[in-house]
Order: sequence, then C-alpha cells, then structure tokens
Amino acid sequence: MSRVRIVGGQYRSRLIEVPDAIGLRPTPDRVRETLFNWLGQDLSGLRCLDLFAGSGVLGFEAASRGASEVVMVEFSPKVFAHLQKSAALLGANNARLQRADALRFVQDNMSPFDLVILDPPYRQGWLQKLAPYLPRLLTPDARVYVEAEEPIEQFAGLHTIKSGKAGQVHYHLMERE
Repeated sequence: MSRVRIVGGQYRSRLIEVPDAIGLRPTPDRVRETLFNWLGQDLSGLRCLDLFAGSGVLGFEAASRGASEVVMVEFSPKVFAHLQKSAALLGANNARLQRADALRFVQDNMSPFDLVILDPPYRQGWLQKLAPYLPRLLTPDARVYVEAEEPIEQFAGLHTIKSGKAGQVHYHLMERE
C-alpha cells in the first residue's frame, strides 16, 4: 500500500492511503498542483463531483480547498472502504461518499455540479459512455477536469481550455463551448 500527500488547502501535507487495486493510479502531485492553479486555490461554495474517486486524492484536494460539497463516487468495495477511512481521518465533512457504478450515478443524478472530475479507468470507453449524460450534470459555468490516455480537444459539448501531459497521462480542463 502506498500513500499520497494532499498538496493544498486545509488538509495540506496530510497523507492518505492508496489501496493496491488494479488500474488505480493516483494523480501525481505536480498534476494536482497544476489543476488547482488553473481552478484557483479557493473552491468555496462550489459543488464538485469526483466520479471515479479511486484513492480520493482529487476529491479530497477539492474538499481541502473549501468546496461546499464533494460527491465522491467509487464502485470497488475495497477502494470505497479506503475512501471512508480517509474521509474520517481527514474530518472531511464536506465529502459525501457514494458506492455506485459511475454510469448508473450519472443516469440517476439530477443535481448539477460546478466542477466534475473524470479520471476513469483507461481503455474501457468510459468517456464515450458518459458523454450523453454529462451536459445535464453541469451548471452553466461548470468546468470539467479529464484525465485520459489520449489528448482530447472536444467531448460532450465541452472544449479544452488548458491541457498538459505527465508521463502517459493527458490531463485537460474543459468548459462548455
């Protein structure tokens, strides 16, 4: 089992455990620092969705920076148990954990978000599966962060406004066209 450090906000420098799970790859510190420089360090009042929470590090970074609510969705029971443990250790009262299938969650959810974080398992077609449902998950000024194995210019009525690459990971900040 490894650990990752939260890079900013009220939980800055706190470590969370990352369970050994197939396909789980926490976003590196440098990429998270870049993302939250793009977003601004203060997410006060924003409602966020971390749809493939995994280690939870992206969702906890948002919670650490004052998001009013961070909904963290994870399907794996083992990984979800680690999310619950991390949320309790951090005292992240603004994190709402939900064990669910990502596609079922987006089909059933009716409340829009200001920030959606998508870091799905690679090579499983998740972005294509989510595309029809994503627009109704977004407030008018919402931004979407996407990690993928390929660069993305457009997706689900969104266009990339900032992007980068770290190793094999392409990361994108997107907004409505």
